[in-house]
Amino acid sequence: MGTLVNNYVFKALENYPYDLEEVMEALNYALSYDDKNTMALTLMGRVHAEKLFKYDDAIMYYKEALAENVHAFEVYSHYINVLLWNEDYKEAEDFIDFAITVKGSDKAVLYFKKAILFEQLKQYKKALSFVKLAKEFTFNSEFMHTVNEERSRIKGKLPKKKKPKSKKKDKKSKK
Repeated sequence: MGTLVNNYVFKALENYPYDLEEVMEALNYALSYDDKNTMALTLMGRVHAEKLFKYDDAIMYYKEALAENVHAFEVYSHYINVLLWNEDYKEAEDFIDFAITVKGSDKAVLYFKKAILFEQLKQYKKALSFVKLAKEFTFNSEFMHTVNEERSRIKGKLPKKKKPKSKKKDKKSKK
């Protein structure tokens, strides 16, 4: 039966996001055979978050997948995204902090998400510190490029430092 469930999950993954009717049909079949399949629950959460904008429903699917298997790493990034979109910042930070402690989790992605969290909170210096950590844990060039772009974007949001007025101008204005 596991093979049949996996076939439906693969069909859903292959069609996402281009043929949502096929995706939903395949996911419903997969979940009818195994309602605890973490890949199917994760993709169902993605459909609800990314296409239907039903963040609470998506969060429910992600939590269900994580309750089934805390090592369902396919959930982590998508769950954090929906928490950030839904402005559940405390929950996002708590989950990221937990996920970083899980052996085998992608630390670079998690630190990157934490940088985005602090960027959204307008804590740019703190965000840059997490970009630095993400960079430290990045081991492929493509993601390194993404991290560097994030760093540049955040740096662009830092308040500009005001230049002190020169003393010569002050002396002229006093005369």
